[in-house]
Amino acid sequence: MAIKLPIYMDNHATTPVDPRVVDAMLPYFTEKFGNAASRNHAFGWAGEEAVENARAQIAQLIGATPKEIVFTSGATESDNLAIKGVAEMYREKGNHIITQVTEHKAVLDTCKRLEKEGYEVTYLPVEKSGQINLDDLRRAITPKTILISIMYANNEIGVIQPIAEIGKIAKEKGVFFHSDGVQAVGKVPVDVQKDGIDLLSISAHKLYGPKGVGALYVRRKNPRVQLTAMVDGGGHERGMRSGTLNVPGIVGFGKACELCRLEMAEETKKLSALRDRLRGAIMSKLDETFINGTMEHHLPHNINISFAYVEGESLLMGINDVAVSSGSACTSATLEPSYVLKALGVGEDLAHTSIRFGIGRFNTEEEVDYVANRVVETVNRLRELSPLYEMAKEGTDVSKMNWKTA
Repeated sequence: MAIKLPIYMDNHATTPVDPRVVDAMLPYFTEKFGNAASRNHAFGWAGEEAVENARAQIAQLIGATPKEIVFTSGATESDNLAIKGVAEMYREKGNHIITQVTEHKAVLDTCKRLEKEGYEVTYLPVEKSGQINLDDLRRAITPKTILISIMYANNEIGVIQPIAEIGKIAKEKGVFFHSDGVQAVGKVPVDVQKDGIDLLSISAHKLYGPKGVGALYVRRKNPRVQLTAMVDGGGHERGMRSGTLNVPGIVGFGKACELCRLEMAEETKKLSALRDRLRGAIMSKLDETFINGTMEHHLPHNINISFAYVEGESLLMGINDVAVSSGSACTSATLEPSYVLKALGVGEDLAHTSIRFGIGRFNTEEEVDYVANRVVETVNRLRELSPLYEMAKEGTDVSKMNWKTA
């Protein structure tokens, strides 16, 4: 089987739209183009019916009811609506929010904004595994705590948090529990009832649906969660999110969720096997390679590996026919190591060497083998140019060397 280049293995950033999803969406761009809020003619009725069908498909995937699904433009908006919506609605009850240091920026930056408005935020550390310590969470809760926001699975290292345990603690303390479920929903079984989740953010483009559409699950009972709207207008989505609904996108979102629900079990086996194949092919041929985060509680399609004595950006350039992500984030003037890896205790030098591999529905064994070979070749070539690697192999502890400049 011929391999088509470049190969895409950055499925945490986005996924290709499944052709079956595209087929479901197409009629709603043309003959079924009605506004779902137009309730006095057949075009609007068709749009509304399609939206409600998708709402049911999404709800079924996560163990919710259709009325608990609020459509948004994506998970960033869902995170904002969940956190700010609870913060404003329950301001009189308390002003304390708990999150963790390895959250997505959509959560961290939202919390930073609320701090400027007088809210108190506790940022829990994570252990070397990438998970929070539940005792730390218990100790952080105060009588003023109104919300706990902990992501289901991390977007860089793929580590899954002890969500059901967090949900149980939140319920015992009478605190709402929000989870950014973007990387987990459609990849692993997520059940908002069993997990005790009160608010869950989801994005279509992470599970083979279209970009620009997401959802927020909002619990309606035991307990009922109320939100202050962040977008005002025509009172769409039961007043929680005004704006004309993206009917084609919502239809695609629903279809993508239906496919995940039906095929997840089989797909998980396939992705786990491909991930382990990639891991074995790389780590059996290269020394000084390290997996970031625990593999015991882990997404099936993720692996994040640090390659000592190799700069991550150089490795990316060396395998430019493969789409993966570096553990470093480019800023205006500097190259900063991933804040997620730093939170795990990974040293700055090693954090700069990490690569995130995100395997997806359409990847093949042949592609995995090609990527592994390219990585091994490139790492070996770069290490041949590295005096530090040569010194380390000769027994020198380069971490204790005293570098002097003239």
